[in-house]
Amino acid sequence: MKHVETITLPHDLSEFTEIIDVRSPSEFAEDHLPGAVNLPVLNDEERATVGTIYKDKPFEARRLGAALISANAAKHLQTHLANKDKSYTPLVYCWRGGMRSNSLAQILRSIGWRARLLDGGYKAFRKFVASDTESILSDPTLQLSVLAGQTGVAKTRLLHTLHDKGAQVLDLEGLANHRGSVLGLEPNSQQPSQKNFETHLWHALSQLDPTQPVFTEAESNRIGILHCPPALWQKLGEGEVFNIELPLTQRASFLLDDYPHFTDDPEHLKALLNRLVKLRGNDQVKQWHDLIDDGLWVEFVESVLRDHYDLVYRRAGDEKSNYPAPVQTLAMDDFTAQSLAHTTDTLINCATLNNCARRS
Repeated sequence: MKHVETITLPHDLSEFTEIIDVRSPSEFAEDHLPGAVNLPVLNDEERATVGTIYKDKPFEARRLGAALISANAAKHLQTHLANKDKSYTPLVYCWRGGMRSNSLAQILRSIGWRARLLDGGYKAFRKFVASDTESILSDPTLQLSVLAGQTGVAKTRLLHTLHDKGAQVLDLEGLANHRGSVLGLEPNSQQPSQKNFETHLWHALSQLDPTQPVFTEAESNRIGILHCPPALWQKLGEGEVFNIELPLTQRASFLLDDYPHFTDDPEHLKALLNRLVKLRGNDQVKQWHDLIDDGLWVEFVESVLRDHYDLVYRRAGDEKSNYPAPVQTLAMDDFTAQSLAHTTDTLINCATLNNCARRS
């Protein structure tokens, strides 16, 4: 049997034709290497069965495991791997780089493909992600330009406009699939696991040029159910803050434009608002429900901003904040494409000048 080569991280993974995660679907769903495909050699039920037998009968478990792995490998050869040519060079991994990944890699190498293993498997990758994320964020060269401001001032849309202009952007809410508030989760969707969030965060950070400005949005220590890694929270607090302002009526119009699903499903929105009863009281939440029932959407959003979000923002500002005072305040009249473009141009110019000043 041919020896299977291993690679250790850090390593240039672009040399591999494909990255194969042979773990079960539930393990893969929780987190995986960026770009990996899931070709499980044991599904969730099979893995549980083999694990249960192994406690009392290791030999029987290994024999059953080998049979199941062989059968699943055969299915993958007849489907996903059926049209791979002889230049195919996959990287294969499982939880710790043991039996599951080695078994498939051996089969692939026997065919003639140069399959290699990730030494230590996914567990080693997790350790690398944690250490490399901390290393990237501790680099004093990397400077974050943080967009702050009240709810509804179009910070995320400014980030998207900055990205479209070629600026570097770290979209934390996008990575977390959450807008950072009680109303922030899109319907019929869910947030990634903490591990998956950290993997996507590391991958985004690893693509950045630390010598150029990086724009992000001011966040609390938690984004929905996820939390910022300590190194990220510290880096955010060291960033230069740009305060964004927009009139209340425009903020309300923007949120109605940015959250169209609220008007499409009023009952879902009312259920979310019920979570604020403890903080704002039954009377206030009932008033919001009544505005929704009457279709008074602008009045509803203005009230939610004025009587909830602005109070939260003001209280956060009164308490000891993680963020320094803004270096500049940028006031927008509206959220038209022209206004967003003008503001992003100003942000890029200011951040670039500040970056140059620090290096001179």
